[in-house]
Amino acid sequence: MKTIKFVFVAIAVIITAACCLGSDGQTLNENEERKTIVQGNSKFALELYARLRDKGENLFFSPYSISTALAMAYAGAQGQTGSQMAEVLHFPTYTVPIDMLATNKQEKTRAPWKNEQFSSAFGKVIQDLNARGKKGKYELAVANALWGQKGYGFLEEFLNLIKTDYDGRLNEVDFVTATEMARQTINAWVEEKTNNKIKDLIARGVLDSMTRLVLTNAIYFKGKWARQFKEKNTKQTPFTLQTGSKIDVPMMNQTADFNYIQTEDFQGLELPYVDNELSMIILVPKKFDGLAAFEKTFTLENLSRWLAKPRRCEVIVSIPKFKMTSQFSLADVLKSMGMTDAFIPDVADFSGINGKKDLFISAVIHKAYVDVSEEGTEAAAATGVIMKITSAGPTLTPVFRADHPFVFVIRDNHSGSILFIGRVLNPLK
Repeated sequence: MKTIKFVFVAIAVIITAACCLGSDGQTLNENEERKTIVQGNSKFALELYARLRDKGENLFFSPYSISTALAMAYAGAQGQTGSQMAEVLHFPTYTVPIDMLATNKQEKTRAPWKNEQFSSAFGKVIQDLNARGKKGKYELAVANALWGQKGYGFLEEFLNLIKTDYDGRLNEVDFVTATEMARQTINAWVEEKTNNKIKDLIARGVLDSMTRLVLTNAIYFKGKWARQFKEKNTKQTPFTLQTGSKIDVPMMNQTADFNYIQTEDFQGLELPYVDNELSMIILVPKKFDGLAAFEKTFTLENLSRWLAKPRRCEVIVSIPKFKMTSQFSLADVLKSMGMTDAFIPDVADFSGINGKKDLFISAVIHKAYVDVSEEGTEAAAATGVIMKITSAGPTLTPVFRADHPFVFVIRDNHSGSILFIGRVLNPLK
């Protein structure tokens, strides 16, 4: 019997240690810190989706993987480079009072959490996912590793922070004289951690003798639907495309109690996985050509509001089996969102890694795969961030039919983390 496998891998080049600044003497408790981290990650997830959706095709990626990879890179970012990353990625900030001597007023400004506070809080989210993933009814694991040029002279402070909070240990490789061997070594680690779902994440030519550090992050999820669909109930059914034309697709069917949402514009359904700790949320506009309008309202604030009070009721459910693969570069997208300095040689400040300002991000690559079937879901995603040195109706039973383009997210119900996000325009592509 098939199981669900969720994998997302982020490969990111690391940058510097010691991110900014200051403390006002106030501390957040662990739950508040975790909530702040998750909320920021989720906000970035939906903003990134808004940037990627304009391609007019099926889309699937792992925002959690991307956030985790860049969080470890952020551990080494300083100055404006770190500020831009925090702004774009919605990494947490807090209010710090500053005495304005010239005006004799006390105003407030915003500054990032101290580096140690942020990495510790982010690491606890990872630790929590890993701990719950070992309980037996489903698997969920997060793994990190550093791949650095041998003899490069990484700062112990940075290495210790990544090891302590992200459980990412340094593996020395030789990008300068044995680039291809280094690439194969990293790709082999990625394949192992993703159950062989992501192969050749780093293509030939991405690494070269100027590469100095690659950070790998992998997330793996395996489970089954809490209420599986029966294969005998899967039927070929028309699916209406955005153009109005129809195609026949295998549609899975069942009737059972689910959390259900209905507004004037869309329907929502929560399909939980075993243990009810993770779910797939499917959001279907009521009009076959309504996805573009719906996506404009697809924000974290609205998603939180929609999911706050679902109605538990019997629902007649029809959703398509589908597979899709997405592949794209994120560098230009992140630049357009405001994270510019990190990509500019001689401007990027990742000096926390080795005490120098000679590192910059040269590429961000993402691959993702998802397969939704009667038994569950299989998914994989990979992100590569490569760093180089500079030159040098209430009484009726609702009918939920995802028979036209729709959006879906898979999230950890315990923390609220959005693990995957995607849309289906054509289930056969």
